[in-house]
Amino acid sequence: MTTGPQNLSPASTLLNDATRAYAQGDVAQAGQLALQATQVEPNNAQAHYLTGLACLDTRQLSRALEHLNRAVVLNTKSAEYTTHFARALAQAQRYGEALQIANIAYALTPASPMTLDALGGVYMQCNAHERAHALFLRVLTWAPDNAISHFNAALTYTFTGNVDAAEAQFDACLERMPTYWRAYGLRSRVRRQTADSNHIEALHALLAAHPDDVDAQIHVHGALGKEYEDLGDYANAFEHMRLGKTAARQQVAYQPEQDSAMVDALIKAFPTVSTGSGYGSDEPIFVVGMPRSGTTLVERILSSHPDVYSAGELMNFGVQLERLAPEGVQARLGPALIEQSHRLDWERLGLRYVDSTRPQTALKPRFIDKLPHNFLYLGLIAKALPKAKIICLRRHPLDTCLSNFREMFMENSSFHGYSFDLLDIGRFYIQFDRMMAHWNAVLPGRILEVNYETLVAEQEPTTRRLLAHCELEWNDACLSFQHNTAAVATASTAQVREPLHAKAVGRWEKYRPWLGPLEQLLHQAGIDTRPVLS
Repeated sequence: MTTGPQNLSPASTLLNDATRAYAQGDVAQAGQLALQATQVEPNNAQAHYLTGLACLDTRQLSRALEHLNRAVVLNTKSAEYTTHFARALAQAQRYGEALQIANIAYALTPASPMTLDALGGVYMQCNAHERAHALFLRVLTWAPDNAISHFNAALTYTFTGNVDAAEAQFDACLERMPTYWRAYGLRSRVRRQTADSNHIEALHALLAAHPDDVDAQIHVHGALGKEYEDLGDYANAFEHMRLGKTAARQQVAYQPEQDSAMVDALIKAFPTVSTGSGYGSDEPIFVVGMPRSGTTLVERILSSHPDVYSAGELMNFGVQLERLAPEGVQARLGPALIEQSHRLDWERLGLRYVDSTRPQTALKPRFIDKLPHNFLYLGLIAKALPKAKIICLRRHPLDTCLSNFREMFMENSSFHGYSFDLLDIGRFYIQFDRMMAHWNAVLPGRILEVNYETLVAEQEPTTRRLLAHCELEWNDACLSFQHNTAAVATASTAQVREPLHAKAVGRWEKYRPWLGPLEQLLHQAGIDTRPVLS
């Protein structure tokens, strides 16, 4: 009997070719061939899986979800199919569903390091950092030379507060892949560098060896900025921060006027805010503010309360808003959607938001959504969730802007495009200040504004104000938030595991010689930049 490729079914031939194309990096061709296979054999799970995977890689998210869901339905025992369906759900910001499907994949016991690594990534996106950490460590037992897995383990060690282990994993990543540039900046940030223990000489050598690599310039300059600051050399620190940010700014299509137009549209669309028609859940606590203003600190204080669950930085409210956009209106937050927001079903929006946070947020009576940029949505949040609590962090304007400048946000971030130029940060701060002035005017008494400096100086009274605003009983654990063992994904991961201190208050004064143009910009907008504390 003759065997061989000539006896393969048409669908099998197409799938073999699709698999080969995918392995060679031709994702578009792989997707076309796999799609043809689904047309020949509509119930072929592998064909739907490959089609979905190719769609996921080419950002055709709705088609990826369709085909990966079909693959899982046709083969319920595949941990690989289920993992990548969960991955697609997470990319679609359907985190509750993603977590449920990820748990199914976990129970199917993935046998491939790549599948385990992908599943760990899903858990990270779903704020389940402890489970992600366990998976990344399992990957390393199978693939100890995989640099990316060492990087992922380093991240989750950082989130869980194990600084020494995080640094060791970053080192292991860079030993195996010296050009994994993002790891340099993160490694420099996990601990305070000293004169006897730092990476400055090696980082300078890397810059000299890779003068034309933009990613190297972004992340290595960022690392040097952090390390020089630790050593008290603020001139060199600022210069390397500036060089890193300048390199990143070239890759970011940020337009400050778009943020100004959005704030104008929100102020115009919400001259008043009535709050009688929304969904009546009292579960959500929104903690908002400029990034790097103390939002994580307040989250840790509140989540130390036994009745409060920290859900992390959820994009769910904006996602649900866009999904309920009126017909014919572009489904993204901008002037067009804002102008038509009066057509929204507020109760449905509030209900869908709360439902979208499940199952994680069903664990305790209250939950925290700590997405700082939710400050833009406060009028909509107040209408959709009239019983939700809202807390806004304020920090000295120059400290806030400098802290955003010091932090190397991802260049492809949908929220931090302003952060790659000091004056862009100042312009964004001005819009934040305008927006909050408006929300406070139209929502009197609804928003508790907390000054970071006051919280640091008057911990217990401010903590009592926070709990009273959230209608929570006093609990002593909220004063000892540094003992909160829950993982936290933040640039302040080390700081929130320490007792409250004032080391970050007034940091801007160390950089005063280089902040003149920023200070002038803020002054022109009427923003007070005098020191908060003497």
